[in-house]
Amino acid sequence: MSTADFICDACETQMDTDRRARLARIDDAFAFAQAQVRALVERDPDFYPLYTDGGRWRHSKPAWTHWCDGFLPGMMWIFYEETGDPSWKELAIRYSKPLESRKDDRDVHDLGFIFYHGTYRRWYEATKEQSLKDVVIHAGRTLSLRFHERAGCLRSFHGADSNFIDIMMNVGIIFYAALETGDRALLELAHRHCRTTRRTLVRGDGSTSHEGIFDLETGEFLRQTTQQGYRGDSCWSRGLAWSLYGFGTCYELTSNPVYLEVAEHNADYWLSNVPEDGVAPWDFDAPADGPVDTSASAIAVVGLLKLASHAATEARRIAYHDCALTTIDSLTSRYLGKGDGWEGILRGGVYHIHKDLGVNESVMWGEFFFVEALQHARRVLSTDYTDKSA
Repeated sequence: MSTADFICDACETQMDTDRRARLARIDDAFAFAQAQVRALVERDPDFYPLYTDGGRWRHSKPAWTHWCDGFLPGMMWIFYEETGDPSWKELAIRYSKPLESRKDDRDVHDLGFIFYHGTYRRWYEATKEQSLKDVVIHAGRTLSLRFHERAGCLRSFHGADSNFIDIMMNVGIIFYAALETGDRALLELAHRHCRTTRRTLVRGDGSTSHEGIFDLETGEFLRQTTQQGYRGDSCWSRGLAWSLYGFGTCYELTSNPVYLEVAEHNADYWLSNVPEDGVAPWDFDAPADGPVDTSASAIAVVGLLKLASHAATEARRIAYHDCALTTIDSLTSRYLGKGDGWEGILRGGVYHIHKDLGVNESVMWGEFFFVEALQHARRVLSTDYTDKSA
């Protein structure tokens, strides 16, 4: 064996060792997540929390909005998908069923979070029962009723003249309903929302605005603003993560290359501005002494890992993959809710900084997307081993 071959083999051995160590940390975090969710449902049965206060899920602070109920059962479905443990399926069904009536909820823009990402689509994928798919389709049609024809987008809960970047995580359920039923008008409605959001909320440098305001008489786009970011012209990190993940999902559903381009543009901004450890500040333009938002980082991990499988170049694939796994390393090593009686899985999340709600706490969407990030990272690293040993 030549010296070069020896060095190459040694490098590959070290890489395998590093991957195994990383996978072990991820498996430990995944087991901890299961333990925390079991403790929650045993301590407080049939409770759907939103964010912790002082590390406790049950408190008297306001919810502000009602959009997160699908995330707790969504985690249960992921646990079932990864472990096959029937007790997780039983719990997931128990916590999903009470949400079915919300398929007719016209007061929120979050039905994709509840039914597509969290509950009934996963339930359908686990059982292939048509009635479950029908619930998802129904919810998608309900969400489409928020579409404003002149503005060309889905209205946020905040007002008829408002579009949120968050809705990019929800429009996928409309695409799903349209594609499953062959409804071309519904499909075009979803495309119009994406085009309007790309034009009005995604900036030239790949950053995003939280909210766009429209003139409802003319449909004219008036301005970018924010409810939860630092400023109307800043880049709220969770909003950027919503866009990155959301446009990527729309690409997966439709194969429209424009959506892949937008997601990659968002990813480029993320990679250029996130700190070396991958944990984003709550807003990329906020003062440096502000809090991080681990929930934004967890969302971005999933978005980046999914995007890596569609990247146009090997350089992009590696960049997305490496940033995502670096972020997972940071979240699992420094932000798990271990000790001190903390009831959540992931510390360091931010709900609404201006209302002082859920700042440096566990937040239910952060829990869900962190668990989904662990799921995707486990599969990526396990595939690496399978490919290596093949």
